[in-house]
Amino acid sequence: MKKLLLIICLPLGVYSQNTIGLPDVINYSKQTYSAGLQNWDIQQDKNGIIYIANNEGLLSFDGKNWSLFPLPNKTIVRSVAIANDGKIYVGGQDEVGYFAPAKNGYLEYHSLTQLIPTKDQAFGDIWDIVVFKNDVFFRSISKILKLTNQTFATFKAPTEWAYLGICNNQLLAQDEKNGILSFTDNVWQPLFVNNTFVQNDPVTAILPISADSALITTLKSGLFVLSKTNIAKLETLNSQLFKTSRIYAATKINNQFTALATNNNGIFIIDNKGTIIQSFSKTEGLQNNNVLTIFLDNQSNLWLGLDNGIDFIAYNSAIKHITPTIQNGAGYAAIIHNNKLYIGTSNGLFSVQLENGVRDMSFSKGKFEAVNNTYGQTWSLTSINNQLLLGHHEGAFTVSNNNVEPLTPLNGYWNFLPVSSTFPTPQILSGNYRGISFFNYTNGKFAETLQVPNFHESSRFFTVDKDENIWVSHPYHGIFKIAKDKNNGFTTTTYTQNGLPSKLDNQVFKIKNEVVFATSKGIYTYNAPKDAFESSMYYNKILGNQSLRYLKEDATGNVWFIHEKTLGVIDFSGKEPTIIYLPELNNKMISGFECIYPVNDNNIFLGGEKGFFNIDFDKYKKTIPNLQVHIHSVKVFDKTDSLLFGGYFKDVNDKQIQDASDIATIKNSFKSIQFVYAAKLFGFQNNLKYSYRLKGFDDNWSEWTTKTDKEYTNLSAGKYIFEVRVRSNLGNESAPATYAFNMLPPWYLSLLAKFLYVILFFSLIFGVNKWQHKKFEKKQEKIKEEQKQLIYIHELEINKTESELITLRNEKLEDDINFKNSELASSAMHLVKKGELLSKIKGELTHMMKGLDNPQAISELKKLIKSLSEDDNMDKEWEHFSKHFDKVHSDFLVELKEKHAAITPNELKLSAYLRMNLSTKEIAQLMNISVRGVEISRYRLRKKLALPSDTSLFDYLIGIQGKV
Repeated sequence: MKKLLLIICLPLGVYSQNTIGLPDVINYSKQTYSAGLQNWDIQQDKNGIIYIANNEGLLSFDGKNWSLFPLPNKTIVRSVAIANDGKIYVGGQDEVGYFAPAKNGYLEYHSLTQLIPTKDQAFGDIWDIVVFKNDVFFRSISKILKLTNQTFATFKAPTEWAYLGICNNQLLAQDEKNGILSFTDNVWQPLFVNNTFVQNDPVTAILPISADSALITTLKSGLFVLSKTNIAKLETLNSQLFKTSRIYAATKINNQFTALATNNNGIFIIDNKGTIIQSFSKTEGLQNNNVLTIFLDNQSNLWLGLDNGIDFIAYNSAIKHITPTIQNGAGYAAIIHNNKLYIGTSNGLFSVQLENGVRDMSFSKGKFEAVNNTYGQTWSLTSINNQLLLGHHEGAFTVSNNNVEPLTPLNGYWNFLPVSSTFPTPQILSGNYRGISFFNYTNGKFAETLQVPNFHESSRFFTVDKDENIWVSHPYHGIFKIAKDKNNGFTTTTYTQNGLPSKLDNQVFKIKNEVVFATSKGIYTYNAPKDAFESSMYYNKILGNQSLRYLKEDATGNVWFIHEKTLGVIDFSGKEPTIIYLPELNNKMISGFECIYPVNDNNIFLGGEKGFFNIDFDKYKKTIPNLQVHIHSVKVFDKTDSLLFGGYFKDVNDKQIQDASDIATIKNSFKSIQFVYAAKLFGFQNNLKYSYRLKGFDDNWSEWTTKTDKEYTNLSAGKYIFEVRVRSNLGNESAPATYAFNMLPPWYLSLLAKFLYVILFFSLIFGVNKWQHKKFEKKQEKIKEEQKQLIYIHELEINKTESELITLRNEKLEDDINFKNSELASSAMHLVKKGELLSKIKGELTHMMKGLDNPQAISELKKLIKSLSEDDNMDKEWEHFSKHFDKVHSDFLVELKEKHAAITPNELKLSAYLRMNLSTKEIAQLMNISVRGVEISRYRLRKKLALPSDTSLFDYLIGIQGKV
């Protein structure tokens, strides 16, 4: 029964043995990468960018910036692979396709589903994508699709396709019942005649062990070994653990180690025999134990796609974290004694047995045990005379076999220091809460014998110089020198200034057998003849005057130092001392209580806020990553932002070098431009600093900074090249990444506008010239007008003179006409009077004739009346009248006769009389007719002249002008 219990418990015991040191685990939660919970597959391009198949699409990560690229149908991306053609192939639910950079450098999705025969387009989720030679294979449960030159071939599963992968240049797949198949001559053939080693248990990985063998991982059955002839179970002490953990994925770390991702227990790092080297679970810092995929990047670090989140394990890091207990107490002291590592923390003292032959002690497997009766604050661990001394808040102790023995009943001992280098040393010093004490070594034990009198300062920092003077520093009270006098007594001298930059924050150390003082202004030394302190020219030439509060020399002579919250080392291994900073440890130390315990170049122990860190300094210096800075995006802003560049000039695997055709042109309406960049050094962004410049704006490089973006505003028109480079803490520097662009001028300064300005300018010149010409012409015309005016005035004067003459002539003519009209009127009146007289005479004679009875007299009277009535004289008088009338009225009668040939003489007479504006009565007398006869004659005349009713007869006659 006991043996059975031991066998059952053995795997758990093996599993519990982890390495004492583990690399940092960086957690990326859903909120950090802003995508779905689950992450199914991980790949990396040749430029170092990580791509992750996520529930909400394809994720990319360049070390600083996350980007999500969803599929058009919003399906879960289950798998991702980067092919030789530089395309990122992805698979989802009934969807296959690829992402490739668009013209603006942003990843754009191209579906290939339409190329699949219609009958095969329902295939479910694509769980694996494998690039084999020049073909791309997509695995779903029911089908394997082979893409060759934009053509798909379909291979239906005998039962269910459970696995697809490459091992030792063979494309392998697993069918649930038919076992492992090999793709040969375009046909899936069984690898062996009978290779159904497990049924209904999917293979999750087939990884090479050698050219002739491979490791097979299964979901529920653990590990197997594939050889040329068969498949055999790999039996290990952890076989049952692997079965219950459910191995979901695996990847090779190197020739010796393989990483297994499990559904229940995080990941295991195993060797080729199946022995667990390390394990990582939620206890070791993972977000959860359900790991869906695992990937080794090109920096030999591990990426984990979790059921909820993404984790990064800095597996290749030279820095490991050592935590003795789950309480994570702060680390104050460390020492290796009798091949045991002792860690002193704020929670007590702990120890672990180290494995032999392990170069990096953090890889030693074991479990820390608490040293009995040491619970509480530990301060120091010192090995003197093969005895391990513990400085503790509770007192001074010797440590042996995980037990302690007190050296004194008093409490509060900081540390211990041998007075001489002899072995065994007969006497040691101890700094305690009350000052300095002496311990003598007798009979194999230390016993406190003397307390330095009259000195009661807490003495955490103290040392002894070559003259046996004891130097003590207190961060707030100054520096003290305790010297022996002639009577073997002690004299204490206090220094608060004496050349020191301040009485505060001065710490004393012994470096290279010289007592030095770390101050707020660098390293100082003591000048005995002057009894004063002065700046160390040697160290300050290296470190400058930066503030220092801790110094420690290692076995090879390097000097480790603490500047504020930064760890650095003066490396003396080269021709000249160089400073190396370790920024990944910034802010992880106990401020004011730092502890550095250097064992060798592979093991430098550093006290941290949670346990200790072990630094493989030799590896740290040799791990020089290939630094490459990547411009993640370029955006321009106005009222809204617009993506100008999405990170890719060419395919993802090509060198991202901008061609002339890729140079963007930016409108002047965009007032600012932002560059986002990062170096693809995962997990070590704190080690990096960036410098940039914008050629065309400022040709000088900026100061080195941790900022990973830069914005410029209100750039003037012109050609610009943005350059950014990255530098590591080891001084390595990358080539600059560049992005060229052209900033257009505002519309009023564009080429078209300038062309229009030229046209406008010449038009203006032409217009001004035309205007001047017109002005000159106007002036000439004005002069001509003035000349014409003068001529006109002259002519007017002449005309005036002539006009006056004409006027005079006209007046004379008018007078003549008026005279003639008067004569004609007189003549007409004469005729009228004559006619009236003749009428009167005829009337009298007729009356007289009525009163006569003498017929002869009556006859004579009748003859007389008849004579009076004859018109001959009247006709002669008319001819005389008409001639004079035509002369006065410009041949009016002649013109009237010509216009109206049918007019009668009497009508001519009537017209003449009407033109003279005679009255009807006067016209009746002149024509020897009645007034009624005149009116009838007027009517007849109007009719013959064909005058409209609205035309005055007088106006018509006046309007007739005779020949001039």
